[in-house]
Amino acid sequence: MALLRRRRRPSPETSAALLAYPLLGMGVLHFAAPAPFDTLVPPWIPGEARFWTYASGVVELAVGTAVAVPRTRRLGATAAVGLFLAVFPANVQMAWDWRRRPWPWQAVALGRLPLQYPMITHALRVRADS
Repeated sequence: MALLRRRRRPSPETSAALLAYPLLGMGVLHFAAPAPFDTLVPPWIPGEARFWTYASGVVELAVGTAVAVPRTRRLGATAAVGLFLAVFPANVQMAWDWRRRPWPWQAVALGRLPLQYPMITHALRVRADS
């Protein structure tokens, strides 16, 4: 019967932290190690890939900060939904570019695509709890 018990949802603060801190970490990574992110920029997007890497890093830092601050959390969570939708083309590009790599790499690239859904629903939950 213990397996059938529903798990308790994390507190709104914990839920917000689980959204904010990965965004902040990824934002920092865009500046600390930009090269891997450059390769994810779809070639049809105008401009230099490095510009988009830095721009998306700034956005991730801004959104993560907005989610971390209770006063701006609702707006930040809404922005996170938009961010997750906006970076989806980069995830598709990664899956396409990695299609000829060994299967574990392909699995990682393809696995990122459906992960957008729980990330979006989590951001919506943080928004609703704010």
